[in-house]
Amino acid sequence: MFSTTTITVTLAVTLSTLLSFISAAPQTPPPTGITHRITAGSTTANSGLHFEPENIVANIGDVIEVHFLPKNHSFAQSSFSEPCKPISDDAIFSGFQPTAEGEAPNIFSFTVRDEEPIWFYCSQPNGLHCKNGMSGVINQNFGSGSTLAKYKQLAALTESVVSPPKPGNGGWISPNEPL
Repeated sequence: MFSTTTITVTLAVTLSTLLSFISAAPQTPPPTGITHRITAGSTTANSGLHFEPENIVANIGDVIEVHFLPKNHSFAQSSFSEPCKPISDDAIFSGFQPTAEGEAPNIFSFTVRDEEPIWFYCSQPNGLHCKNGMSGVINQNFGSGSTLAKYKQLAALTESVVSPPKPGNGGWISPNEPL
């Protein structure tokens, strides 16, 4: 037979273990219902290699949704000091999303987890997209010297193409549903 003391102690230990597991697990912020759409590639309105918009202000829990135009673009996360280079193997990365015309059949989305700037670029080596201005930022700190203009200047000085991180990191791929 079990005594009341044994059951109480077992329950307390189990609850303590469960709470420590929950607090150690990565936390996904609750969704805000706000989705920011970014278009990667050239349109008639933004000729050249470009993200539109390229400077986004987003809250924790907002979703960033990247749509890809011809020919073959990506969304890759870097640091301010090393544009055109992934911050790590675990950097946010869409993988390449090719399309001959219109929008690519898939979009890449991720949830904003904190208020830190997310510097991003297109990792397409053919045409050196990042070096030629295809970059942007989410949550730029407007009170610092780390500006999008300075990031683009640093990117223009990049001499070599750096391999992108592993595909599909930090977000999810889903079908591009017509509006």
